[in-house]
Amino acid sequence: MPWTVDEQLALTATEAVSAIQSGRLRATDYVATLLARAAALSMLNALTALNTEGALEAARHIDELSSDEKRRLPLAGLPVVVKDNINTAGLQTSAGTPALEHFIPRTHAPSVQKLLDAGAILLGKSNMHELAFGITSTNMSTHAGPVRNPYNPEMIPGGSSGGTAVAVAARIVPAGLGTDTGGSTRIPAALTGIAGFRPSVGNGGDERRYHDTNAVVPISRTRDTVGPMARTVADIALLDGVVTGDGPLPSVSLRALRIGLPAPCWAGLDHALETVARAALDRLKAAGVTFVDIDIPDLFLLSDQIGFAVALHEPIDDLPAWLIANDAPVKTVAEVAARIASPDVRAAYEAILSDAFGPQYDAAMSTSRPQIQHLYATTFATHALDALLFPTTLLPAVPIDALNGSSQVSINGGEPVDEMAAFLRNTDPASVAGIPGLSLPAGLTQAGLPVGIELDGPTGSDRRLLAIGVAFEQVLGPLPPPML
Repeated sequence: MPWTVDEQLALTATEAVSAIQSGRLRATDYVATLLARAAALSMLNALTALNTEGALEAARHIDELSSDEKRRLPLAGLPVVVKDNINTAGLQTSAGTPALEHFIPRTHAPSVQKLLDAGAILLGKSNMHELAFGITSTNMSTHAGPVRNPYNPEMIPGGSSGGTAVAVAARIVPAGLGTDTGGSTRIPAALTGIAGFRPSVGNGGDERRYHDTNAVVPISRTRDTVGPMARTVADIALLDGVVTGDGPLPSVSLRALRIGLPAPCWAGLDHALETVARAALDRLKAAGVTFVDIDIPDLFLLSDQIGFAVALHEPIDDLPAWLIANDAPVKTVAEVAARIASPDVRAAYEAILSDAFGPQYDAAMSTSRPQIQHLYATTFATHALDALLFPTTLLPAVPIDALNGSSQVSINGGEPVDEMAAFLRNTDPASVAGIPGLSLPAGLTQAGLPVGIELDGPTGSDRRLLAIGVAFEQVLGPLPPPML
């Protein structure tokens, strides 16, 4: 029997690949369904470009393969979207900013190429916070526009990988790639009810899991990484295995796990979000997981000493390096900054151009960063922990600020606090330390907004962390889809 539209839209990445490999679903039919879905949901601003003809041609090629040939492709016929700051040959890479609006790279980023070589199909480029410098995805560029949360289109989806998150959550695609500097895969995953992964970066050498140097419009060589996003952790593990060449996930027993609950990350939470997160905790406890209450002194202090000192200094060298290596139409930070459309990003680039954080950079890299890495390593070892668990964000999605000007939020009716700092608080420490982090859905608030919980693990523990995430999602289950 032919597949209905609803049946196709409900497929996870793993299920879609299985159906196409077995011949039960034609890749051309699936791609056509998702292209129609993208057109019908264009008001969400999830995508900046559709690869209509290219995707259909790739799907036709998959359908012409023999059964054995399809089975040898681990992502046979899987449509994906790629964040608009990741290089894609033949399709724009604008980073959501006017200076690069029409730029088309010559080659794919290595992570993208590995997905395509495994049979994935590039459906389009996903919208984002301009130049990846924000956590709302409220992009004011005329070719991009604000990304809207499918659970409530008046709310932010999180950022900066908001377009990939929305495309996945809204069933435009089952999976895609984002990037993460301080939380940019995990924050939008949490706010849109999907899973988002930041792989290990370590010190940026052999510990770096994904190797996309000069293939992503950068903020920071120290902190940036590509990361997969999908509706299930199992699907993220599928994409991660293709990018890295790793084999099956290790086996995990819930009753053998020791998971730390870091007190600083559980403080100051929105009440509605905390109710959902603690209910998820109770379900995991009932399933046999051992949780250990721990303190991590100075975690946020060390993170704050590193975060902006790195993110607002390294673009001075890293952005021109990408512009020159990729023969972009502009070659300097000043040329890009002169055409920035979003007020918050413009302000950030004023600090970059003046090198306001330059005096703090050396101390951040030579002193504070080794200290936070040592703090994490000691915490995992001292308490014999497999991972840390905490709410990904302090609060659920907040309303879109159409003028991108308020930049403050109130938690539980308290004094307004900086919006970006609030959403980054729990995700940024793992980023500056270079350890892997995974956000997965915990549930919905009474207002119907998604809540995410994050698992952080030691550097290099990526596949075990994903295995823990798979085990957790089998207990917690998926969220109901948005009503669109």
